[in-house]
Amino acid sequence: MKLIDVAVRRRVTIAMFTVAVVIFGIVSLSQLKINLLPDLSYPTLTIRTEYVGAAPVEIENLITKPIEEALGVVKRVEELKSISRTGQSDVVLQFAWGTNMDIARQDVRESLDGLTLPLESTRPLILRFDPSLDPILRYGLFMGAGADEDNTVLVDQDDEQQDLTVLRRFADEELKKRLEAVAGVAAVKISGGFEDEVQILVDQQKLAQLNLNISSLGSIVGAENVNLSGGTLEEGTQQYLVRTVNQFTSIDDIADVIISKAGQSPIYLRDVATVDLGFKERESITRLNGREAIEVALYKEGDVNTVTVARGIRTEIARLGAVLPDGMELELVYDQSIFIEQAINDVVNAGLIGGLLAILILYLFLADFRPTVIIGLSIPISIVATFALMKAADLTLNIMSLGGLALGIGLLVDNSIVVLENIARHRSMGKTRAQSARDGAGEVGTAVIASTLTTVAVFFPLVFVQGVA
Repeated sequence: MKLIDVAVRRRVTIAMFTVAVVIFGIVSLSQLKINLLPDLSYPTLTIRTEYVGAAPVEIENLITKPIEEALGVVKRVEELKSISRTGQSDVVLQFAWGTNMDIARQDVRESLDGLTLPLESTRPLILRFDPSLDPILRYGLFMGAGADEDNTVLVDQDDEQQDLTVLRRFADEELKKRLEAVAGVAAVKISGGFEDEVQILVDQQKLAQLNLNISSLGSIVGAENVNLSGGTLEEGTQQYLVRTVNQFTSIDDIADVIISKAGQSPIYLRDVATVDLGFKERESITRLNGREAIEVALYKEGDVNTVTVARGIRTEIARLGAVLPDGMELELVYDQSIFIEQAINDVVNAGLIGGLLAILILYLFLADFRPTVIIGLSIPISIVATFALMKAADLTLNIMSLGGLALGIGLLVDNSIVVLENIARHRSMGKTRAQSARDGAGEVGTAVIASTLTTVAVFFPLVFVQGVA
């Protein structure tokens, strides 16, 4: 065979080529992404809309159903499911595998642009993740000061409520904004603590005397809390943009809303109701090491690497640790990437032990040090060379790819034994080393290639499997 002749005649060239391949492989290994399983870009889009104060039934009728009807015309949608909860609607679209998600996202946005939703609701957000999946990281934010050795908080109930309010505000206003900017983060969910809410306690008797009800009062207050465009104003060559800025900035602004008139005298909201800054009804309570805390859950986008995103988040968390207010502590509760890295390390260690055992068994059966060393060197060289191809094909280092490498090593060792044994047989005939290598490898080369291709043919149909099989 020509390849064998070239390898025998140009040994220096082959040696330099092998060294170059090993160098490329080592460089590629440092750049390979690590994941538990192969990267699966789930073709999923989530449309999230918030409508503060609305019950699940209202969310379903006013937001979820109109969105589902509007998205019914989007192409390549295989499954549509929705979750309507208090104040929030999630509509999840499952597309066919192989769908271009950038184009799908554009189609969804065009369908939503023509949709009319309640004015009090937020603009629908299109997220590249499935909210039913677990977050990749969870952090706990708590006040570290004021705790004894038994982690018993030595503060009264009012101080604890104040601490939790401060923690929740910091998490909503600072942590969430900083962490959502990390590449690959799809959403940051804050839970626990006390969330600010403006509460209007209405005197029903006074309101009835004005022939108003709660619904009309809500419409009046909502209509006052708006910023509207007033068009443009031209003066000579200058053009000015006119806007009506009338959003509430304080509790007093809300209390001063005029809701009716008694003759020429205005009736203010404060005349029929008490406006206070309170807290929303608590849906969850988070505790960390026996003390109440704020949970920060981070979700990754569907088509990014978990370990890479987690590293970026930890880097940003380290920066945030330097600017946390006095007394605040941010502690890692759960990190999915640690489990992934541990699983990969376990597989790698098992592979190394298996390789050493294979070399030991070869030496016991061949009873010759030189061929054992040759086969032993071929294993790491072949593996390292594979890393360069994996990098070129944009593959990740995961359990499946490592399993494929293990299978390849088994075939490599089998073929190496067959070739070396035949070379040794020709060497015993009195031939030179070069001639023995040429004749021995050439004699069984076709058979070795054929036996390898039969194994490849068994697994080749898996290449055409799409999605999660």
